[in-house]
Amino acid sequence: MTDPVAQLPSELDQLPDRDPEETAEWAASLDAVTKAAGPHRAAYLMRRSLQHAEGAGIALPKLLESDYVNTIPTSAEPAFDGDLEMESKITAWNRWNAAAMVTRGARYGVGGHIATFASAAWLYETGFNHFFRGKEGDGSGDQLYIQGHASPGIYARAFLDGRLSEQQLDNFRQESGGDGLPSYPHPRRLPWLWEFPTVSMGLGPLSAIYQARFNRYLTNRKIKDTSNSHVWAFLGDGEMDEPESTAALALAAREQLDNLTFVINCNLQRLDGPVRANFRVVQELEGAFRGAGWNVIKTLWGNAWDELFQLDTTGALIRRLREVPDAQFQTYATRDVAYIREHFFGSEPALVELAKLLSDAKIAECFYSSRGGHEARKVYAAYRAALEHKGAPTVILAQTVKGYTLGKGFESKNANHQMKKLSIDEFKGMRDLLGLPIPDSAFQDGLVPYGHPGADSAEVRYLQERRAALGGPAPARRVHAAALPQPEERAFKALYKGSGKQEMATTMAFVRLVKDLMRDKETGRRWVPIVPDEARTFGMESLFPSAGIYSPLGQTYEPVDRDQLMYYKEAKDGQILNEGITEAGAMADFIAAASSYATHGETMIPFYIFYSMFGWQRTGDQMWQLADQLGKGFIVGATAGRTTLTGEGLQHADGHSHLIASTNPASLNYDPAFAYEIAVIVKDGLRRMYGPDAEDVFYYLTVYNEPKQQPAMPEGVEEGIVKGLYRFKEGTPASADAPRLQLIGSGTAIHWALEAQELLAADWGVTADVWSATSWGELRRDALECDEALLRGEERVPYVTQALSGAPGPVLAVSDWMRAVPDQISQWVEQDWSSLGTDGFGLSDTREGARRHFGVDAQSVAVAALAQLARRGEIPASKVKEAREKYGM
Repeated sequence: MTDPVAQLPSELDQLPDRDPEETAEWAASLDAVTKAAGPHRAAYLMRRSLQHAEGAGIALPKLLESDYVNTIPTSAEPAFDGDLEMESKITAWNRWNAAAMVTRGARYGVGGHIATFASAAWLYETGFNHFFRGKEGDGSGDQLYIQGHASPGIYARAFLDGRLSEQQLDNFRQESGGDGLPSYPHPRRLPWLWEFPTVSMGLGPLSAIYQARFNRYLTNRKIKDTSNSHVWAFLGDGEMDEPESTAALALAAREQLDNLTFVINCNLQRLDGPVRANFRVVQELEGAFRGAGWNVIKTLWGNAWDELFQLDTTGALIRRLREVPDAQFQTYATRDVAYIREHFFGSEPALVELAKLLSDAKIAECFYSSRGGHEARKVYAAYRAALEHKGAPTVILAQTVKGYTLGKGFESKNANHQMKKLSIDEFKGMRDLLGLPIPDSAFQDGLVPYGHPGADSAEVRYLQERRAALGGPAPARRVHAAALPQPEERAFKALYKGSGKQEMATTMAFVRLVKDLMRDKETGRRWVPIVPDEARTFGMESLFPSAGIYSPLGQTYEPVDRDQLMYYKEAKDGQILNEGITEAGAMADFIAAASSYATHGETMIPFYIFYSMFGWQRTGDQMWQLADQLGKGFIVGATAGRTTLTGEGLQHADGHSHLIASTNPASLNYDPAFAYEIAVIVKDGLRRMYGPDAEDVFYYLTVYNEPKQQPAMPEGVEEGIVKGLYRFKEGTPASADAPRLQLIGSGTAIHWALEAQELLAADWGVTADVWSATSWGELRRDALECDEALLRGEERVPYVTQALSGAPGPVLAVSDWMRAVPDQISQWVEQDWSSLGTDGFGLSDTREGARRHFGVDAQSVAVAALAQLARRGEIPASKVKEAREKYGM
């Protein structure tokens, strides 16, 4: 026989074979087994050999896929630590009330999802009864990322243990009255229960990974010992298609986050139908996670399948399970036994013979209900194995039936994600299946009743005793953090005095301020600098040797720049989170740090600095997640504006992030022009977010990479900086009757306005006052609050109206943003209003060329100001034409 090894070119061909004869003997043995017992027996022996080698400590690459069977055989399952009969009763009540709540809500057309929790009930109940640590024990407890569509089941459990009332269940998805329940896990809407918003699919798994990592960060920096906290993320198999779901798998394995477990509910269905209709999603996920370095536990089949596997002496059953696509398994769960005998067992003679040994009842049990995710002992074994595994995160792939126990009208139906209610007859069938003591008379009013065994029942006592032993109720959000002291004034004063003749970009001003604040004795260690591999772009390399870059391994190499002052220093207790090229990962870091005051009772002050264009545009969904999670901190869009980033071009030029940021109610958005404005804003932000009357907000600041001389802070401008507007430089009238107007600039545009002020005075005899608009968004927020107050009969004048009251002439606003940004405040400005901005795509050019292109340079501002005065009849229209010619426009 030809040597098969010689026929297969591989990496082994590059290695010397010290004993070709022995190699040939091994190959011949494999050929003999294949011929005598078939290829499947040969494959089994090979895999057994690999397993033996791994156990013996021989380093070999792992196979990415295993057979379509449970990782933990029944014989290896640990003893079940609980009363399974009692837990079955509790789970039955929760299944019932979850379905009842959504069905009752359908009267008002508010919808809800039933099928997800029905499939995952035991995945949650086993965790609540045995594994999930609460916040009333030692440490911070566990962090639970609940699958959004399973929220009715979590509410049902909270109802059973007395944390929710029937009235609240009846107000599911009806929050406006003040006593309702949000549709999904929303901490901002139900802050005593939910910790983590997860229903924007994909963000839950990403955030869970970075939460587990941040837990280690807190421990390694000796902020708090989180070694007893475990992160559990409950996910859907369809959800894993979201790119964020798998974006950080390698990070979790690389950093050996064995404090993290993913539980993927593999019911083989997504929102509209099968997840992998023609393929097998479980096998695909197994390969992806194993390849990334995770520990994989498959919990696919219930005990009923044990008999089938024992009868499978030829391997035919294993082969069949490996080849049947997901959509066909979904069909098996809805068809009769005759169909299964024909289409599953009828595929080859060995399976036909095996099926003859099985009763119809056994086949029905296996294909209709016996899934690993529906059996508490299987789930318990998987969770126990996950916690005991060290050195890598674990993913549990648990197979279930979507809509399980809801009846044949629901189970495995393509449309069940959109099915919002059961009929009374379907509820009665569910009652009988679950064995609940709910009489027919309870349905007389046409409504399905809620069920409860009684506050002093054995079920409720058992539930509460289990939770007490695990550290109290879960999920639960608790805030115990004390206010942080304000930093010493010294750090802020450095920016108040300006830069003198030295030029400094506002990006560098912000970094210098934070560097000084990180030295503060009281609060310095609580700053968390976060950057997605652009630290040198933003001038942050000076922080490397002093603060260190966080790495759980420390620094295992000698850095190439070790002999330089600002060398690349990694440390186990490093303070900087330098995330690599992942804005989504950096934002997940920020969210974990920003909500640590609640998650761990440890207040941290994160600042996340990034290319302005790649913040809100790329990760805006995470900004909503941050707001929902009540996170606090400073988000900094550096190299901001559409014209300041010279030469970079369209995809780097941000002229719209402030408009996107204005849509987030929790975001306080500032566009400071000068270093001292940054100091005032950050100081006030520390007070508002971390002081005695802490608010659940976060700050967005845009800073620029354009070096400018930074002026000293004028007297009495602090209030205007915080509120969003103050007069920076008053114009000097050339004569008593000189035309006059108001120029408002934000960010780097203040310099164009100041130059235009000089041009107007010198060339045209026009007087202009220059105002700094530090926050268009805060001016608008205040004005909207005044409008709302007016509806309540309260007379309040918006700050922007007050500030500009009596200012002579029209108002011209200019910024490095699209005109819609300053136009946010136009309706509250009493003077004639016009604006200039950078609408359209960015382009590669010099700053001067880009600004002339968009018509926002000083000369363009001057011409626009003259045009405004001409429209009012205050100067001749010919002056506008003359100005255009003079400035080469």
